[in-house]
Amino acid sequence: MKNFAAIDFETANNERSSVCSVGIVVVRDGEIVDKFYSLIKPEPEYYNYWCSKVHGLCAADTEDAPIFPEVWKRIEPKITGLPLVAHNKAFDESCLKAVFRVYQMDYPDYEFHCTCIASRKVWPKGHHTLDIIAARCGYDITNHHHALADAEACAAIAMAIL
Repeated sequence: MKNFAAIDFETANNERSSVCSVGIVVVRDGEIVDKFYSLIKPEPEYYNYWCSKVHGLCAADTEDAPIFPEVWKRIEPKITGLPLVAHNKAFDESCLKAVFRVYQMDYPDYEFHCTCIASRKVWPKGHHTLDIIAARCGYDITNHHHALADAEACAAIAMAIL
């Protein structure tokens, strides 16, 4: 796969619509051509302990952040016509669909690919977490659970095995 956009969301709580940050890495002709990161005011707007413990974000971080539709207006032109790639697409795709529903936006039925599923085909045994698979592909993720760092790792995996 030479043209795609790797995407990663972090959520504020257990609601899939509570996206609080997004990272996007755009790949064209096998080269990274754009990166995008934004905090997002989550909906519903509260943080649970476990989510904050994973990604380090809290209410103070997103207090003045834009709402999802404002952020997506900046992302959409970057990814038009590209398939989306995520590590554990079930999570990221469900977040995207949930936040589109919450804001009553028309979901364009994005084509999604999963680097986690692909990695299980390449390496049937062992763990398939983002950091482990990124390392197997020669990418050292240093800021795991930061949406842009995770999108960068996903892009590296996709370029190596998809």
